Amino acid sequence: MPVRTLNRLARIAAAVLLTAGVLALASWQLRFILQHWAVFALLLLLAALVLFFIHFEKSTLSSREVGLISILATLAAVSRVPFAALPSIQPTTFLTIVSGYVFGAQAGFMVGAVGALGSNFFLGQGPWTPFQMLFWGLAGASAGALGKYFPDVSRVGMTIFSASWGFLFGWLMNLFFVVCFIEPLTWSSILLAYAASFLFDCMHAFGNVCFYLLLGPSVIKVLQRFKAKITYTESQVPG
Repeated sequence: MPVRTLNRLARIAAAVLLTAGVLALASWQLRFILQHWAVFALLLLLAALVLFFIHFEKSTLSSREVGLISILATLAAVSRVPFAALPSIQPTTFLTIVSGYVFGAQAGFMVGAVGALGSNFFLGQGPWTPFQMLFWGLAGASAGALGKYFPDVSRVGMTIFSASWGFLFGWLMNLFFVVCFIEPLTWSSILLAYAASFLFDCMHAFGNVCFYLLLGPSVIKVLQRFKAKITYTESQVPG
């Protein structure tokens, strides 16, 4: 057999073996990911949170705005602790929503995410923490979008928005619960999990409405004054 033919066959055999090896490795990796996909989801979520924090760090917010957002995040974290005995009733969601509504989506996300992380140092950290950070952050970010596109939203509109996030937060956390802790995952088990949390979701929505009706308009006015003062002060600083 000519040497050229042997070399061609050797290259073909090497290509076949390499392709088979790559497919086998990909199949093993895919099976591993499918078996441990909750871990990969958690890692991806952590990576997304880190990227967001880096983006926030490089944002053009003034030092005074960053300081005020830090104070709001601290309040959102600390204020959750005294209400721990009450099922799903806490002012964290309310503070996150009003912060995002006044200061924008980025600030709202930071208040919600840091508030969840900080409060869990008192209430207990766990695999649920990154998901709480994400979902409370989304509550603040959506409030920022609401404030941007509907800056004059009525009191009724804000009340409905606050109540909606009481249910949305619970439904999103239910997704984390069923995919990470329920096996086998069936429609019946999913419906049971959502049914079991319905009362707590109602309490969360009820608490959000109460906090907004009691404090919402006043807190929003105070934050808007702080924002106007910060913006005015920063504009007076010589370039």
